[in-house]
Amino acid sequence: MDVTLLFTEYDNFKELTIKDRFFKHAQVEQLLGQLPSKFKVKPVGYSEEGRSINLVEWGKGPSRIFLWSQMHGDEPTGTMALFDLFNFLNHQNYLPAVNMLFETCTLYMLPMLNPDGAERFTRRNSRQLDINRDYIAAISKEAKLLRSLRAEINPAFGFNLHDQSTLWSVEGSLKSATLSFLAPSFDQFASWNDNRTKAMMVIVDMYIAINKLLPGRIGLFPDEYEPRAFGDNFQREGTSTLLLEAGGFKDDHDKQEVRKYFFLSILQGLLSISSRSYLSNSPADYSAIPKNGKEIFHMLIRNVKLNGMSTNLGLNYDDDYSIKEQKVTRRYFVTDIGDLRFSNAYKTYDSDQLVIHEMISIDSLANFRLLEGNKILLTFHDGILNAIL
Repeated sequence: MDVTLLFTEYDNFKELTIKDRFFKHAQVEQLLGQLPSKFKVKPVGYSEEGRSINLVEWGKGPSRIFLWSQMHGDEPTGTMALFDLFNFLNHQNYLPAVNMLFETCTLYMLPMLNPDGAERFTRRNSRQLDINRDYIAAISKEAKLLRSLRAEINPAFGFNLHDQSTLWSVEGSLKSATLSFLAPSFDQFASWNDNRTKAMMVIVDMYIAINKLLPGRIGLFPDEYEPRAFGDNFQREGTSTLLLEAGGFKDDHDKQEVRKYFFLSILQGLLSISSRSYLSNSPADYSAIPKNGKEIFHMLIRNVKLNGMSTNLGLNYDDDYSIKEQKVTRRYFVTDIGDLRFSNAYKTYDSDQLVIHEMISIDSLANFRLLEGNKILLTFHDGILNAIL
């Protein structure tokens, strides 16, 4: 099956009730309750604040595959993609691929491991713990649960679903990394063993397929061993583990475009395992995938006159989520000033008439007006972009 052909058919199986990044545990519970009987849904534990965490089992094949999402509460794209996957697996239009998966694989899917963090749209859980740095200590209920599930399921493959900073780029392309993949290391030497090599070879199939849709926008996430993280330890314990990171795409703040590519990556990985097509790849193919870089800004203003010189200005933003108001406030910061000719951005302004009269300081909130001659292009107040004229 050529998964790229599904891109134009995405609305056939997209979970339409999930429209932004800020869905909560209650909506996940409701959707799980609507799944047909082929999906075996059971609560397997509870969060620190008592919200249920559910496991969905589907298929009857010998290849056990474990997929989990939203270890970090503000990283929801994997959960969106899992619900799109549920709909795909229940769709009559794709029975050849679905039946092959059903007969060859058993999928264990855990959407939203950190429902307390999702409630607040924060990375950490309600006790302020980073679950993905809690593998060894296992202080949190969520970490204990994830460890026990891997031991119980004993999956051959694991899909660790995350969102990354939208400021990651792909080296050599000057484009944002919409997707990043990694077969995590299991030791400080980044050694290879059979488990990690299999994960690498599956990632090659994913990259080859999805790169057709996202040329220059897929990279390998930095290969830095983290002894407290789950992916690194699952790799060591015998599960071939793949890290999938959802990154940035222009004007897609709620990840509704990115989720499509993320879903297709998951599906391609599952089909690769089911058909065993990954066995024709090699670690050398994996190493040839471009690496992630840090070459982009959220906004780049080129050739601007400021602080008594003509130079370039790079701005990035942080999103502050208000639980009470259920909305995000985006604040821009001055990130860099100087020669940025080897950088790119989601939004660029470039003109020999650009000027900023206010004094600009590195690492400060943006507080200025950008003018082109006498025309105001942008105004920032306490980091908030107030107007684009």
